[in-house]
Amino acid sequence: MRDSNVQSWSSDRDALTGLASEETLHARFSGWAQAAQAGERCAPVYALMLGLRRFETVNLAYGEQVGDAALVEVASRLQRFAEDELTGEWVAARLGGSNFLLAAREGCGRERWQWLAEALAEMIAKPIVNLPGGGTVRLWPRLALIRVVPNEDCSGAIDRLAETLARVQRDVAGRMLWADIDLTLAGRSVRQLEADLLGALDRDEIAIVYQPQFAADDDRLVGAEALARWQHPELGRIGAGTLFAIAERADHVAQLSHHIATRALAGAAGWPEPLRLSLNVTPADLTAASFANNIAAAVVEAGFSPDRLTLEITEQSLVSDLELSSVALTHLRDIGVRIALDDFGAGFCNFRYLKLLPLHYLKLDRVMVDDVLDDPRDLAVLRGILAMAKALDLEVIAEGIENEDQRKLVAREGCDYYQGFLRAGPISAEAFRDFAGLWRKQGSRP
Repeated sequence: MRDSNVQSWSSDRDALTGLASEETLHARFSGWAQAAQAGERCAPVYALMLGLRRFETVNLAYGEQVGDAALVEVASRLQRFAEDELTGEWVAARLGGSNFLLAAREGCGRERWQWLAEALAEMIAKPIVNLPGGGTVRLWPRLALIRVVPNEDCSGAIDRLAETLARVQRDVAGRMLWADIDLTLAGRSVRQLEADLLGALDRDEIAIVYQPQFAADDDRLVGAEALARWQHPELGRIGAGTLFAIAERADHVAQLSHHIATRALAGAAGWPEPLRLSLNVTPADLTAASFANNIAAAVVEAGFSPDRLTLEITEQSLVSDLELSSVALTHLRDIGVRIALDDFGAGFCNFRYLKLLPLHYLKLDRVMVDDVLDDPRDLAVLRGILAMAKALDLEVIAEGIENEDQRKLVAREGCDYYQGFLRAGPISAEAFRDFAGLWRKQGSRP
């Protein structure tokens, strides 16, 4: 297997896949560190560790020959992905078993690295065909991500990634997690990050951005999903996943959720009717006895009509106490709030949720629409979910719509709403008001 990016550093390779060995990986990290210490202007180093959840079952079910062939194909996809998507120096390695590592000196931010990781996960998750014996295998990747701290050696980065990957492997619903909240980041300890977060809440530094949502049939703007962003003065932008992980460690989830809800509702209070606001609900929110009352009070305080609010919940939010969650959500439904089951199709899809919860929407994870244009089986699955949703009188929202062909397809198949970069990414409150005004004035897309 060719890897000219690594070849000049060492000929040492993993015997099965042909990717770089761990020795080669250490050599590359050492070279990057030396360049940085010499004062060269270098892009930051990002890395991800990819593990295949429950891969041992492949060997048990199909035999080691099939398992080895599957690992070779994963390695090939990993290398092709790096060659196609990365613009800087990179190295791809197998760390043993079913764990792989990709590291790159790449001129990008955290959000783009996460986007790349998500795209890689989708590529690895595609069925592997033409295996020995004619079988087909579909693997379920989990990923840990970091931005490497200056002067951090390869062993330290691998240890942090391995610890985080072990956590995400235990999480049935989650697929990826940033590792760098657990140890020093740019000289900041976990305790410092926790203190930074409290200060950020006090100084109102947690920004709310809005992801516009549209009707699938005629492109009407119907509302937006509120998302949190923290622009840390030293670390740069920190997304919602890492932000809430820090808050969870510091036991500040309740304060952070309240902050986001009140700011998002205040930002949406002046929206023209009937534009809707969607808020994400965390597991900690749903397990709090006062959750429903807190949401109701925040709606009243903002002067926002509860029948224009949607709460988005995930399977992960529901695993601790489904019955308690159902009671709280039913109370909110009774005052007009709508409920969406988010990320549908990305996790286990427990159909008991559809029976017990007062749902109004299913929100399809982007994995449900990524390949519907090209894969008849994916299209068949989408049609099955839409038929079930209609039978349950649920409306369907499609996430991750990035081109007009996808929009036309989900509209034709019966999705009610969509969001994605086809029309707009997350934007500030001010930008959304301008966007909504222009959209309303022109009657369709501006």
